[in-house]
Parts: sequence; C-alpha cells; structure tokens
Amino acid sequence: MSGDLLVILPEILLAVAAMALLMFGAYGGEDKQASVVLWLSAGVMAAIGVTIATNGGGTSTAFHGSFIDDAYGRMAKVMVLLVAAVMLILSEDYLRRRGMLKFEYPVLILLAVTGMMVMISAGDLIVLYMGLELQSLALYVVAAFNRDSARSTEAGLKYFVLGALSSGMLLYGASLVYGYTGTTSFDGIARVVGSQDEISLGLTFGLVFVCVALAFKISAAPFHMWTPDVYEGSPTPVTAFFATAPKVAAGILFARVLYQGFGDVVADWQQILVFIAIASMFLGAIAAIGQSNLKRLLAYSSIGHMGYALVGLAAGTEEGASALMIYLIIYLVMNLGVFAFILTMERDGQPVATIGDLAGLSRTKPAQAMAVAILMFSLAGLPPLVGFFGKFFVFMAAVNAGLVVLALAGAVASVISAFYYLNIVKVMYLNDPDRPLQLNARIVHSAVLGLAALVMAVGWVPFLDGLGVPELATAAAETFVK
Repeated sequence: MSGDLLVILPEILLAVAAMALLMFGAYGGEDKQASVVLWLSAGVMAAIGVTIATNGGGTSTAFHGSFIDDAYGRMAKVMVLLVAAVMLILSEDYLRRRGMLKFEYPVLILLAVTGMMVMISAGDLIVLYMGLELQSLALYVVAAFNRDSARSTEAGLKYFVLGALSSGMLLYGASLVYGYTGTTSFDGIARVVGSQDEISLGLTFGLVFVCVALAFKISAAPFHMWTPDVYEGSPTPVTAFFATAPKVAAGILFARVLYQGFGDVVADWQQILVFIAIASMFLGAIAAIGQSNLKRLLAYSSIGHMGYALVGLAAGTEEGASALMIYLIIYLVMNLGVFAFILTMERDGQPVATIGDLAGLSRTKPAQAMAVAILMFSLAGLPPLVGFFGKFFVFMAAVNAGLVVLALAGAVASVISAFYYLNIVKVMYLNDPDRPLQLNARIVHSAVLGLAALVMAVGWVPFLDGLGVPELATAAAETFVK
C-alpha cells in the first residue's frame, strides 16, 4: 500500500493543497487572500511539475494496475501542470480588475488539474471516469464563474448539460466493455481482445460509445457543439484554460484507452478516428472563416487542431503516439502566447475580443503585432515555423500507417484554415483603426507572448540536430505502445 501511495504522491499533494488552500481562503478573508491563494496554487503546480520532470523514471503501477506512471504520462503531466500554473498567473490581473478574483477560482483549477493527472495515468475504466468527472465538475463551475454575466451562466449551463450527456455515454460504453470482457482494467481488456479472432458486436458498440465521450472532451466534431458558445461566454481566463491543459489530458487519455486497451484491434477503432479527424479538421477550417469574435474563432481553431492531433492517434503506431505528444506540446505553446495577448486587450477599460479591434495594431504596438503574427503563421502551419513541424509529424505518421487519404485531407484543411489566420495578420497590418486598441499588459503577459513567438520562430532548429521534444516524445512512446 505504501508503494501505491508513493506512485500517486503528486495527485495526493495536489488534492491536499487544494483542500488546504480552500480552508485558508475561507477563514483568512476572501478579498485579502484570493491573490495569495492564486500564487500559492500556481507555485504548487509548478513545483510538482518540475519535480516530475527531473525525478521521474521507469514505469510504475498502483492499485493492481489501475494507475499507471510511465514516461508518456509524466511528459503530459508536466505540460498540464506548468501550463495551468502559467495560465493562473496570467489571469490574476484580468480577474482583479473585473472583480472576479475569488479564492475559489484557483482552488477549482487545482481540483481540475488533479482530475487531469488521474485521467492521464488511468489504467482502468473506473479510474478513468473518476478523473474525468473530477476535472469536469470543476470546469463546469469555472465556466459560469462570472455570476453577473448571463453569457457566462449560459456557458456553464450548456457545458454542464452536454457534459452530463457525454458522461452518460462513457458510462454506457464502459458497461458494455465490462460486460463483454469481464474486466475494467486496460490490461485485462487487452488480453480478452487479443485472444479473440474478432471482437463481438457488443464490445464494438462499447468502444464506439467510449470514443464518442472522449471526442466530446477534446471538442472533436461532430461532438463539438458546446465549444464555440462556452469559449465565447466564459471569462477569458477560463477560455484560455479550456483551450490548453484539458485538451492534453483528454488527448493522452484517448491514446491510453485505445493503445493499451484496444491496441490489438486497431482496424476497429481506426475508422472511427479517421471520420472524427476529417470532420474536425474541415469543420474547424470552414466554420471559423465567418467568425468576428477572437474567442469564438479560436474555439473553431481548437476543433480543427484536435482533428490534426487525432490524425496521429489514428495511425495506431508508436510513431503516431509520438506525433500526438509533439503536436499537443506545440499546440499548447501557441495557445499560451495567443491568450496571453487576448487577456491584455481593452478599450475604454473594458475587455474586447473581436478581430476588428486589432486594426492598425502594427502601428501602435509593433512588437506585439509581430509576435501575434508569428503565432498566427504557426497556427496556420506555415514553414519554417514550429507549427508546420507539428502537422508534418502527424501527417507522416498517418502516411507510414497507410492513411494517405487522411493525411491529404489534413493538408487541404490546413490550407483552408490559413485564410482566417492570415486575415488576422492582414487586419493588424493593413486596416485602419477607428479607435486605437489598448493593451493592459503586465511583464508576465509580454514575457509569455514574446517567448511563445520566439519558440515558434526558432524552435525548429533543435530538430535538425536530433535534439529536443521529438526525441523525448519518441522515447516516451516506446514505453507507452505495447
């Protein structure tokens, strides 16, 4: 038992920190302690993330294989923890100036991240559901965190209702899988599936329902319906968080279920992922063209990018698992920079988030305009920016797995999506503003924006020397794919 507790120590520390900070905020005076709780929460997540990155090694399991600690999961956990910490710090000034800086917010983020950590290491359908619901219940609340805004309340309600639907689908699918295999552990499912010439119809239905529920969590089409409204209606710091850490956790969970539970029947779930990936890429590429709100545009952008990530997952190979991890890391960095900028956008003291507000930004804030332009080019996948390499890795994984049509579809969707990214650059550099945009940027916002743009501009250089993220992802994938 002590060995099991040691394996799940990071999750225990996060949960204890959340409870302790909740008590500290409740009894220490809400208004005075909110900022302290926020910084302590960010510090705890950053410290645990650094500790996992520097001390982890090998593969360990806890509670009879229900919880798995491996290199692939640790890499994802480090991303989730560090990104969540940065997002909390970026959100402090925005929340304070709008009267929304409450100690409950960082505590809810801590609990959501704890759920994500459990999701990433789930080795059992029950643990999967526990982690997913812990994350989801906290995110339902933060979506409606601005109680004075009808749009925020609507966003929280829509997310809750549709999230409950997806949870029901997950439970129904899990019950079918359990009924036809007699086990909930991924290893046990893999043994049963591997012993059969072909899986039964009931087990196939169970697999489909599980895939549908997980597709909802990463906002993949055609289960994306909640994403644009929730992104637009939620407070901007919440939208920024939704667009980053939960995507990684759900993406890695998706990979773990399929690779470690159903790795012997790739052909049965590959066709599901191919359909979802193509639908996501094209819906994200086409639906975003007519959007004028940046948050709503980035919602459709995230749908498209999750489609590209699923291209790697659909390969069903070690190369595909590695490509998925690489793509998610690059996607995180790009979104960190973009939302670090959006959080600073103001006019007359009020937050703004429409594309038209960016008109003429290159004349008033040339450095910020250049950084945003680099991020937009990278999101579009233009070489030699790092965003291009993310798509290159997932497309090559698909081609090497025989999914040439899927890779070609992704390339076409990428060309279409370039229109709205380039349109943002065009507005910043060529349009005349009615009124100048104000940027209420703190040092941390400028630093994150500048660093993200720098990484996207020159981060491809280590690729040439065989150094950096691709090699780490490949090494992690070797232990992940059985």
